Amino acid sequence: MLVDELAKGLSRRGIEVSLLCGGPVERHSLYKAVRSGGTYSQYVRVPFRHLRRFRSNDLVVEVCNGMPFLTPLWRRGPSLCLVNHVHTELWRGRFNPAVAAIGRTVESRVMPFVHRHNLIVTVSPSTRRSLHGLGVADERIWEIPMGVADPPPLLDESDEPLFVAVGRIVGYKRIDLLLRMWRSVYPIVGGKLVIIGEGPGRIPLQSKNVEGVEFVGHVSEEEKHRLLCQAWVLLHPASWEGWGLVITEAAARGTPAIGFDVPGVRDAIRAGVSGLIATNEDDFTRHWIALAHTPSLRIEFGENARSLALSTQWSETVDHFMRAAAEAMARQRRPRMAAYGDEEDAH
Repeated sequence: MLVDELAKGLSRRGIEVSLLCGGPVERHSLYKAVRSGGTYSQYVRVPFRHLRRFRSNDLVVEVCNGMPFLTPLWRRGPSLCLVNHVHTELWRGRFNPAVAAIGRTVESRVMPFVHRHNLIVTVSPSTRRSLHGLGVADERIWEIPMGVADPPPLLDESDEPLFVAVGRIVGYKRIDLLLRMWRSVYPIVGGKLVIIGEGPGRIPLQSKNVEGVEFVGHVSEEEKHRLLCQAWVLLHPASWEGWGLVITEAAARGTPAIGFDVPGVRDAIRAGVSGLIATNEDDFTRHWIALAHTPSLRIEFGENARSLALSTQWSETVDHFMRAAAEAMARQRRPRMAAYGDEEDAH
């Protein structure tokens, strides 16, 4: 979503944008999307695809989603790195120990070193702190605000308790934990828990046939809008996020959220203002039941959430990114000086 909104926003301002990405690509009316390989092969193929078709571009934006493309090793022109979040322990949750160790080393040591002269753009204070932990100097980190689009006309909250979770169903999203908490919440509040999203975890979790839970998979934007409007609460049990864009999408529709006190989520939810932050599973469950039983609090949090979300539009995100891009290109033009000699030469 972030990359797509940036590409569309830059294109509307007269900038020619090309997106190289792995996997199937859709046709976009405002910018060019080009497949550069599969999930893993793209990291090998991108440099060659870039050299053949896009080497004259003024700026390359490397989106580092865990594994970097290491752009400065194969491009001489200006580049910057976009890091949504640092994966750290997430590597171990998806890959075997050997692959996880390699991935974590490349992300935490190789990427910062290769990009040591470049700006790194991110979207949250949490990711900024994570980058500090990797040794990235603060003056090289450019934080841009996460925007949101004005939603269609809002719909009323569901008459019956309705709770929604949205996201790719993978380990760190912790939908399994959400189902465990639901087993404690359901006998008290009733209603329905709707899980939106696909992923490798869907089939095994759906096969548990937990009462009151509906897995709906991928839905249209219209259906997502309906569910986010009608939901009493958005539930976000992830262990780590760069921001948690769906929290902002729900907030724009006046729906408060509950999440854990983890990177990204604590940035997207204003605790006690637009939703609630939990420190552990029991805490999350108590918050869930409290909001279900207190309509006035849901209304207050929902109004605050909507006001906060709509205070930043995608156009503002693009504004900040364009300033970062201009600075990245200016840095490339500034001369760098290296001095060699004996210590006594300095006297």
